[in-house]
Amino acid sequence: QNLLAEKVEQLMEWSSRRSVIRMNGDKFRRFVKAPPRNYSVIVMFTALQPQRQCSVCRQANEEYQVLANSWRYSSTFSNKLFFTIVDYDEGADVFQQLNMNSAPTFMHFPPKGKPKRADTFDLQRIGFAAEQLAKWIADRTDVHIRVFRPPNYSGTIALALLVSLVGGLLYLRRNNLEFIYNKTGWAMAALCVVFAMTSGQMWNHIRGPPYAHKNPQNGQVSYIHGSSQAQFVAESHIILLLNAAITMGMVLLNEAATSKGDVGKRRIICLVGLGLVVFFFSFLLSIFRSKYHGYPY
Repeated sequence: QNLLAEKVEQLMEWSSRRSVIRMNGDKFRRFVKAPPRNYSVIVMFTALQPQRQCSVCRQANEEYQVLANSWRYSSTFSNKLFFTIVDYDEGADVFQQLNMNSAPTFMHFPPKGKPKRADTFDLQRIGFAAEQLAKWIADRTDVHIRVFRPPNYSGTIALALLVSLVGGLLYLRRNNLEFIYNKTGWAMAALCVVFAMTSGQMWNHIRGPPYAHKNPQNGQVSYIHGSSQAQFVAESHIILLLNAAITMGMVLLNEAATSKGDVGKRRIICLVGLGLVVFFFSFLLSIFRSKYHGYPY
């Protein structure tokens, strides 16, 4: 009991200084692995040093800090849950002990027993947003954390600048507002919204997935997620460009069929449009095939 009390007291002291406790191999084995424990520990295994070039680690760490601060300064804060971090350059032996070869990784170490499969956060499928981490922690520990994010006025400022810009443009062109009725302009704006939504930008905003994934073993970078349940930010950009190219091909085909210009020129436009549709739609289907394994083609 004295040993347990000392461990809890030490963890509480560290938590009072910073919301996320940094640990090396010795601290990890003593406070996370070794009994006795009557508390849960969330550990983020990461590689934050610049030479590791892990941009995803930095992004995930920001969300992790938001979550830990929300817990530290909440009215329900207690000694039943602690947030810790193990950096590869400070605890490489921990990574070897757990046979861990990728970062970032989030794990829950329960008060009793060994971590189960569900105690490892499914980062690739769910993303690393603080809200998703909080939901996972609630499932594993019954500790509910309400995420509080620091105020971000960049969106408000950007909106104010946009409104000011549009208002200024309308004022300068107040004697000639025919451009408002330009069908082509409105069509382009509508297409931009459609491309953004169909490429999964809203999913990215909600889930906060990484931009891409770098395999730590061979250094290969993947821009297309292998599962149909998740995607990378780069993947949504690729899908957006493919949809735009296919749409351009359809527009050219329509132009070739409806225009009354030179026959030779119309034939060239038709071939270019057909080539765009066939090539980029085939590329889109190949991505679909790689994500939806076993689909009956």
